[in-house]
Amino acid sequence: MSLGQQLAPHLPFLRRYARALTGSQVEGDRYVRAALEAIVAAPEEFPRDLEPRLGLYRTFQAIWQTVHLEEDPRSGASAGTHEEIARRRLAQIAPLSRQALLLTAMEGFSVDDTAFLIAKSPDRVSELVNEAIAEIERQTRTRVLVIEDEPLIAMDLESIVRDMGHDVTGVAVTRDEAVALAMEDRPGLVLADIQLADDSSGIDAVKDILAEFSVPVIFITAFPERLLTGERPEPTFLITKPFQRATVKTTIAQALFFDQATVPAGA
Repeated sequence: MSLGQQLAPHLPFLRRYARALTGSQVEGDRYVRAALEAIVAAPEEFPRDLEPRLGLYRTFQAIWQTVHLEEDPRSGASAGTHEEIARRRLAQIAPLSRQALLLTAMEGFSVDDTAFLIAKSPDRVSELVNEAIAEIERQTRTRVLVIEDEPLIAMDLESIVRDMGHDVTGVAVTRDEAVALAMEDRPGLVLADIQLADDSSGIDAVKDILAEFSVPVIFITAFPERLLTGERPEPTFLITKPFQRATVKTTIAQALFFDQATVPAGA
């Protein structure tokens, strides 16, 4: 099996990580593209002694760290953009903490593998994860709309959201109900399944909502390949079912971290 064939199944998830790290589909894909170009340019340097996924992320991390050491963190971003909002918040939290959090909670790497990827000790990785969670939760509080037709999953999501200190504006099980709830009480975040109770689409519900106002969205689905096609605009934040509570918490924190207009809980 060629190196390209070994890496292909892992690319959608690397793109997910890159987007969560940067808060932008365009920027995230730019870093992924740079990593792939580096592999194509020097395939003999790819670490063949590692699992392909670990080697792929290791190559990405090398690109990311090199670029961010060279860039002025204040350059290229105008006040009020998502990038500038993110940069201001990033000034209060170490980039390594966020990387450690995403790699463990969202991407599912072990503490040891994460330590390898970011070149820190396992104990330090654990410290970084705890620091990131505490700081991100401190910075972001909002109201959340849940679009999910499976009662147990909806209850689990509600519990996670409230545990993080956010409020739940409602739970919708159809497209029409989701849009109605969103118009009645505008949320600061939307958690959306794709397939809903009446065979309507969570994607369509989100499109209807976004046509009225801007809000960060996290899609939660058992079929991520339906969204990560590369053929149309794709979600910045995507969680695969079955999910871990830590993954949901991390993704919510990241989505709100990059949002310009987080709605205060209870406002």
